[in-house]
Amino acid sequence: MTQPIFMVGARGAGKTTVGSVLAKALGYKFVDTDLTLLSTSGMSVADIVEREGWEGFRRRETETLKAICAPFTVIATGGGVVLAQENRDFMRDAGTVIYLRSPASTLANRLEDSPQEDQRPTLTGKPITEEMKEVLNEREALYQQAAHHVVDGTLDPAGVVNAILDTLALPVAR
Repeated sequence: MTQPIFMVGARGAGKTTVGSVLAKALGYKFVDTDLTLLSTSGMSVADIVEREGWEGFRRRETETLKAICAPFTVIATGGGVVLAQENRDFMRDAGTVIYLRSPASTLANRLEDSPQEDQRPTLTGKPITEEMKEVLNEREALYQQAAHHVVDGTLDPAGVVNAILDTLALPVAR
């Protein structure tokens, strides 16, 4: 398999952590759309949203997704990349999409345990557990629609990577 592998899921799903471990196991390159977008724009997500609104951020996200798509690459996407039909179609056509599925409580715990300074601004202004429940309610069908495969994201990173390798029946790089 030479096509890119796209990791989708909500904030805290482990897309970056699992994606980087998966890429190493396969001998693939690893790219994170959010980190690439921040590096190329020179702004944080909060800065982009403040200046251009969520619409501007989503436009930049789509451009970044398409720009970094390449063979032999694992791509961690932003949690909201599935909001655009264009992105869901692009990922499904260009590669293999893995949805790292976890309940809201797991996602909230991870986000509380490892807060990041550049973490995205709140989408709802509510406590993180409530916000994650709302986000999953809004996006679950979209993650499912985008995904070729759904993997249990509650396992530790090595367990998730093994589940992905088993699902895809891919050989590990030596």
